[in-house]
Amino acid sequence: MKLFTFRSRRRVVVAAIAVGLVLASGIFADGILAGEMAPVGSAERGRIAFVKHGCWQCHGFEGQGSIATSNGKVIAADPLPFEAFASFVRNSNRSMPPYRETVLSNGDLADIYAFLQSIPATRDYKNIPLLNRQG
Repeated sequence: MKLFTFRSRRRVVVAAIAVGLVLASGIFADGILAGEMAPVGSAERGRIAFVKHGCWQCHGFEGQGSIATSNGKVIAADPLPFEAFASFVRNSNRSMPPYRETVLSNGDLADIYAFLQSIPATRDYKNIPLLNRQG
């Protein structure tokens, strides 16, 4: 008895090609386009998700980082491109645990990214008068 007939093999090949085309097109499961475009998220919801999922514990409430917990890594104002950011958050194997989709939804991830982008860059200390007073 044959496991696969010509017709069933053909269906498998067609299905595999279709899956390959979908994956190659760069579309996430929730319809977010990959590549250079970041998904549209809400900075307001992102701030809430940032706190809810405990991001602040290592990265501070404004994404400013900490020498003690994130080796001083600042993630706000100019975060990685979304694709790299999402990949790191989902697959980290360093001191930061990976946040899989079952823990952190794609929507929350997009919102957190929008929140980090919304934080203004830190001012250069040379432009802060109090820090530059002489004597």
